[in-house]
Amino acid sequence: MDFFDTVKKSFIKTFIAEDRYKMLLEGLGNTLKVALFATLMGVVIGMIVAVIKVSCKQSTRPNIILKFLNAVCELYTTVIRGTPVVVQLLIFYNVIFVSSDAAVLIGTLTFGINSGAYVAEIIRAGILAVDVGQTEAGRSLGLSQSTTMMTIIMPQALKNILPAIGNEFISILKETSVIGFLGVMDITRFAEKVITRTADVYFPYLSIALVYLVMVMALNYLVKKLEKRLAKSDRS
Repeated sequence: MDFFDTVKKSFIKTFIAEDRYKMLLEGLGNTLKVALFATLMGVVIGMIVAVIKVSCKQSTRPNIILKFLNAVCELYTTVIRGTPVVVQLLIFYNVIFVSSDAAVLIGTLTFGINSGAYVAEIIRAGILAVDVGQTEAGRSLGLSQSTTMMTIIMPQALKNILPAIGNEFISILKETSVIGFLGVMDITRFAEKVITRTADVYFPYLSIALVYLVMVMALNYLVKKLEKRLAKSDRS
C-alpha cells in the first residue's frame, strides 16, 4: 500500500498540483506539431532532391543547370546527414535566426530540413525500385522525362515508401525531445520544469518515457496497418 501511496503522491505532484497537466498538454501539442509539419516539409524537400538526383543520373546529357542542382543536392545531403541534429538546431537558433524568438517555427524548420536529407534517399530508392520499363513506356507515348517522372514513376514510388515515411515521422517525434534546448515547452521540457519544482526525478522522467512509448506504439500500429493495406492492394 505504501508503494501505491507514493505513486499517487508523485502523480499529484507531477500532473495535478499547480495545474501542471496544462504544461504537459502544451508540450504534447508542440511535440506533435513540430513532428508533423517537419515530416511534411521533409517529404517535400526529399521529393525535390530525389527527383533532381535521379534525373541527373538517368539523363544521358544533363544540362549545366541540372548538374549544378545535383551538386547542391549532394552537398545538402552530405552536410545534413553528416552532422548531429542538435548541432543543426543550435546553429539555426543561435546563428542563422539569432534575431528571431519563434523557437517552435525554427525547430520545425530545422527538423524539416534534417528530415529532407533522409527522406530524399528513401524516395530515391523508391523511384529506382520502379521497373525501368515504366519509364520507357512513358517515353514511348511521347511524354517528357519530367512528365513521366511525376505522372507515372512518382505515384508508384510514393506508394512503396509510405510505410518508410511513417517510420520517419516516428523518428522525428522522438528526436523532438531535444527542442527544449531552444526553450520550447515540449514533453521533455515539461519533465525538467516539474523536477525543478518538486525535486522528484524518477516519476517525471518515467512518465514522459511512458508518454513517448504510448505515442510510438500507436504510430507503429498505424504504420503496420498501412503496410498490410498496401500489401493487400498490391495482391489484388
